Amino acid sequence: METTMHDGRETAYRHARPGVDGQTTLYVHGSGATHAVWGHQYGTAGPTHPAAALDLSGHGASDDVDAGPADAIDAYTADVAAVARAVDADVLVGNSLGGAVVQRAATGWNLDLSALVLLGTGPTLPVFEGLREWLASDFDRAVEFLHGPDRLFHDADADTLARSESQMRAVGQRVTRRDFLACHGFDGRDRLADIDVPTLAVCGEHDRLTPRAYHEDLAESIPQGEFAIVPDAAHLAMVERPAVFNEAVESFLASLD
Repeated sequence: METTMHDGRETAYRHARPGVDGQTTLYVHGSGATHAVWGHQYGTAGPTHPAAALDLSGHGASDDVDAGPADAIDAYTADVAAVARAVDADVLVGNSLGGAVVQRAATGWNLDLSALVLLGTGPTLPVFEGLREWLASDFDRAVEFLHGPDRLFHDADADTLARSESQMRAVGQRVTRRDFLACHGFDGRDRLADIDVPTLAVCGEHDRLTPRAYHEDLAESIPQGEFAIVPDAAHLAMVERPAVFNEAVESFLASLD
């Protein structure tokens, strides 16, 4: 892992094949996850090289930040901006909470971007009341709920489910709860018209956490927005159907050339 220092804390990231020609893509994970969720993207089989994936504050190898849910999106956006500058990122790809952060990073942070990809996210990200309660009082039940049918995954194998559950438990209850509460308070609708780069909104076909309508709203509200579906997948389509997701991203970026 490499790190960059900003705002009094270190943010860790993986940087794959930095000396290779081409656009640099930075991947931003969602709630209760780490950079590892993008292993099929920043590795050698991913859609672009060079590529990087970071751990947001309090996740994985990154220092935590003294921020509550109301301030978490801004703090996480500072993480992304710092790493984007460190790796000279051209493209930002965000999933769920990471998609909210990418929307924020694309407006007002003076990053020199050529495109965005928003997966499993939306202009708002309301969280089911029961899940918000379980994140406070019964973390095991919250993790079990999120790994139920057509939430994080549609039809993942047992090993994939186990790795995902283990990663969420390693991030821990406090940070994962902060993530979901930050999502619940997020409203990026008034900024969408200010996103001035081509943007692909990608939805897992069976995603019940952020359904198709969220992504269609993004594609319609962003001036250069497009919409795509990953079949046979749910919220973490990049994990469940990596080849299909990677091809969608690669085709989108190639069309801009």
